[in-house]
Amino acid sequence: MNRRAKPTKPHARGEETPLPAATPLRIIGGAYARRRLQYNGDPRTRPMKDRVREAVFNLVGPSVVGKHAIDLFAGTGALGLEALSRGAARATFVEQHFPTAQIIRENIASLGIETGTEICPANVFVWSRRLVESRDIPWVVFCSPPYDFYVSSAAEVLALLERLLAAAPEGSIFVVEADKRFDFATLPDPQTWDIREYLPARIGIRRSINEPDERVR
Repeated sequence: MNRRAKPTKPHARGEETPLPAATPLRIIGGAYARRRLQYNGDPRTRPMKDRVREAVFNLVGPSVVGKHAIDLFAGTGALGLEALSRGAARATFVEQHFPTAQIIRENIASLGIETGTEICPANVFVWSRRLVESRDIPWVVFCSPPYDFYVSSAAEVLALLERLLAAAPEGSIFVVEADKRFDFATLPDPQTWDIREYLPARIGIRRSINEPDERVR
C-alpha cells in the first residue's frame, strides 16, 4: 500500500474515514496451523472471527477430511484454506471482487497449495446457476456473505442455498454464517440445521443424513 496516502471510505455521515489497519489473520488448526494469511482490513472483506472459525471446525470435526471445500463469498479464503489445512481434498473459492480474489491467490501461494485449488472471480449467485463443480466427492460448503445480504438479497441467498443443497453429493456439509437479522427457520428443511450463536454471528450447520456426527461438545 502506498504509505503517502491512506485509502478512505465514505462514512455514514459523509465524512471520510481511513480504512482499518491490516488485521492479523491465521490458520487455526491442521497442517498449516499458525500460518499467517494476508488481510488488508478492507471493510468489504469480513473474515469470520477466529473464535467462531475455531468453533465451526470443532463442530464439523474430521468430517472435512477428503471433501471438496466450496468457499462462497470467499473474501480472504480463510474458511476454504482452514478446510484444506484440516484435510479437505481440494477447494473452490468464489469471490467477485477482483482485488480480494487476488489476496486469495496470494494466500494460496504463500501456503504452497496451488494444486487442488480453484478461484472463481464471479458473482456467487450467477456462479451457482451455472454450477459445474465436481460431484465425485462430498462437499463442505461455507456460505458467509456480508450480513447485509440477508436483508438486501435474502431471496437470492435462499435460492442459492436451495440450488446447492439440491446439487450436493451425499455426505456433504453446509455451514451458513449470518447475524440476528436472518431467520434460520426460512432455510430448506429448517429442522435439520444445528444453530449455534457466537454473537453477533449465528451459525447454521447441516449435514447429510448419512454423515456421522463428529461434533465436539
